[in-house]
Amino acid sequence: MAVINSLNNFRVLQWNKLKNKAYRDKQNLFIIEGYHLVQEAYKADCLKELITTEKNNSFDVVSHQVTYDVMEKLSSLATPTKMIGICSRKEEAGYGDNILLVDQIHHPGNLGTIIRSAVAFNVDTIVLNNSVDVYNQKVIQATQGMIFHINIIRSPIKDFILILKQQNYQIIGTDVKEGLHLQSVKADKKRAVLVGNEGDGVGNELLDICDIKVNIKMNEKCESLNVGVAASIILYGLDS
Repeated sequence: MAVINSLNNFRVLQWNKLKNKAYRDKQNLFIIEGYHLVQEAYKADCLKELITTEKNNSFDVVSHQVTYDVMEKLSSLATPTKMIGICSRKEEAGYGDNILLVDQIHHPGNLGTIIRSAVAFNVDTIVLNNSVDVYNQKVIQATQGMIFHINIIRSPIKDFILILKQQNYQIIGTDVKEGLHLQSVKADKKRAVLVGNEGDGVGNELLDICDIKVNIKMNEKCESLNVGVAASIILYGLDS
């Protein structure tokens, strides 16, 4: 296998385009960086190509060896990794009983944390609306590979809630000002938890169609929690 050393190599130029959301959407592909993410993608059967600075036979996919300069061009990290994967997106599937509705989350680290926690606390499906691109490199890194182990659907949240209500799902909205303390809430088996924007939380229009609203009891000196932290606590509390 010849080592790819030109920054203008056709494959390198095509891979580099995947940093652009419009191109990712068109190709239905995205980039991941680092051995751990590559391993998780491979286990989920999403890994299509491997790009590495070393000879590597760890994964049974098409492999390309490149120079450090090429890897540096492709990488979004401050210190380029030795391994990059080209992955296909998972197809949307049936959404199961335990759903997380995510509306207007704009910080990549927050969304990545939410995805990671959703897998940890047995969420079947995440529904995203008006949020940062889930295939943004910072989101993917923050998920620690859990992006490959959960169903993700894109849909207007209000429309999706109305569909779920017709199917007898319990809709649980998060509200830092009002609502029941998390410890007092008994969630139904079929449920959807709604979390909202980092600064404004869940909008009133959506809260008005929720079945119940919950908040997290905490020291009054702390007005609110980071949305990734809050979502994690709520998912854990409802799953316990």
